[in-house]
Amino acid sequence: MTKDGPPPYGFVPPQSAPPSYAQAVGGVPPSSPFTPQQPVLTGAQIVTTVVPIGPQSTHMICPSCHSEVNTKTTTSPGMIAYVSGFLIALFGCWLGCCLIPCCIDECMDVHHTCPHCKAYLGRHRR
Repeated sequence: MTKDGPPPYGFVPPQSAPPSYAQAVGGVPPSSPFTPQQPVLTGAQIVTTVVPIGPQSTHMICPSCHSEVNTKTTTSPGMIAYVSGFLIALFGCWLGCCLIPCCIDECMDVHHTCPHCKAYLGRHRR
């Protein structure tokens, strides 16, 4: 048994690297679904601002009737009042003490409405 060496292999050139992204795309400009296809008409522009709504009445312009108003506020028990009332009842104070959080101002959500058109303007959560 004689060994003449390894069997002859044919030369296989190495594979070339894949094309870069720019070469694969071919220079096509990117398109966006948000690009308007029709020209936008320019006219009177409406500028809206977000007014922060807090626990007190807020001075703002009503988006419904466009009048300058101080908002009318009403309060209702918020999520904190219900959760703390449930926890108080869970710990044994269920004879009425669990309703105390519904009477505390810091546990109330504040709802803002327009005094002119009665439109709902927002809620301040606690």
